[in-house]
Amino acid sequence: MAEKRSIFEEVGEETKVRATPQAGMIDAGRRGARGAVRGWLTVLFALVVIMIAVGGLTRLTDSGLSITEWRPLTGALPPMSEAAWQAEFAKYQVIPEFQIQNQWMQLEDFKVIYWWEWGHRQLGRVIGLVWALGLLVFWLTKRIPPGWTGRLVLIGALGGLQGAIGWWMVASGLTGSMTDVASYRLATHLGLAFVILGFITWFVLSLGREERDLMQARRLRETRLFSLGTGWMHFAFLQILLGALVAGIDAGRSYTDWPLMGGQVIPPGPFMLEPWWSNFFENPGLVQFIHRVVGYLLAAFTILAWLKGRQSANRATQVAFAAAAIAVAIQIGLGIYTVITAAPWQVAILHQLGAVAVWVLIIRARFAAQYPAKQSIRG
Repeated sequence: MAEKRSIFEEVGEETKVRATPQAGMIDAGRRGARGAVRGWLTVLFALVVIMIAVGGLTRLTDSGLSITEWRPLTGALPPMSEAAWQAEFAKYQVIPEFQIQNQWMQLEDFKVIYWWEWGHRQLGRVIGLVWALGLLVFWLTKRIPPGWTGRLVLIGALGGLQGAIGWWMVASGLTGSMTDVASYRLATHLGLAFVILGFITWFVLSLGREERDLMQARRLRETRLFSLGTGWMHFAFLQILLGALVAGIDAGRSYTDWPLMGGQVIPPGPFMLEPWWSNFFENPGLVQFIHRVVGYLLAAFTILAWLKGRQSANRATQVAFAAAAIAVAIQIGLGIYTVITAAPWQVAILHQLGAVAVWVLIIRARFAAQYPAKQSIRG
């Protein structure tokens, strides 16, 4: 005969089991591999940052025109014999950069700049491969979080477009009398790299929190601060594009005094080129002057953003806006140092990486305003 049990004991145990809370029910069955996808995107983030740095060094070493053909697949292999090297060098010898600027080069000199450009393109292939393999694995295993497929495909599509724009940029320096690529094409190329990095940053931040957490946080969205962060982000992006124009024509070395330019507020001959609009892209003095002025305006906007960020009721949001403001201040100081030292490559590349830090931290501040982090009542 079964042992009798107290009815109170049975009811108590059942109630205890049924009362056990199940955390995260809003995400049940639809969570996907948020952590794994976030890790994959973090790897892509790091690769894109490295790509921006390598691209900057490729430009600073005047290596970007060393490969005169666009071969997405067969170009993955470098020259494997002396004859192949001679053939590549012969192609380079017919473009304006060699004929006007680098006639002194021998094969060994050419190999140095070739390896820089080959490494730059190879890294692009690696990024594309990491993206494609990661997306394929997550798709086949059905571990992509709901609503994320389109976002992840977008990154790859922009990466493919970036490769095409890269060749469009290089092609501008292969004919005519130009010894460098067109500055506006360089700005487009760099600008798209920052757009890709921006999307990845936002996605990594989003995947760092559960969907239910983001849904709840959005109800506390600081609308005005988010709008301010959006404007701040666009302002910084404009300055990044202007920086690319400066780099494209080496305008940073045209005037090395500060705060004046050639002893004047406005540099001499701001519209000396014809047609007049070409001065905004090809006149080193005017291009650097515009970059400086927009930098001052960005500094003023940053102070406003920082002051408004301090008024947030959320401590994490205050810190995010302060961190971005500090990054802008450091970048402005570094920009001034870059000018007065005539932009040596070590300083110039550090300035470019500073732009990456500013961009990412402003996006992070904007995200903090859109999705305020949880905090205690005391916090």
